Amino acid sequence: MRFAYEWHDDSGNWFRSYGNENWEFDEHGLMRLRIASINDLPISESDRRYRWPPGRRPDDHPSLSDLGL
Repeated sequence: MRFAYEWHDDSGNWFRSYGNENWEFDEHGLMRLRIASINDLPISESDRRYRWPPGRRPDDHPSLSDLGL
């Protein structure tokens, strides 16, 4: 899975975390193995690309590829 998300620390510094994950599940559907590579990039508040209310990403929001991520 490829992902990207944005967050801020208690001081209001913004970051974009992005990377890849590989998941392996057992016969009961429980995760048996997770391998993740995650990078945190400091960004300014004005560089944020995700600005919707809490909850699911809107269906019409650009994909990671469309955003150059």
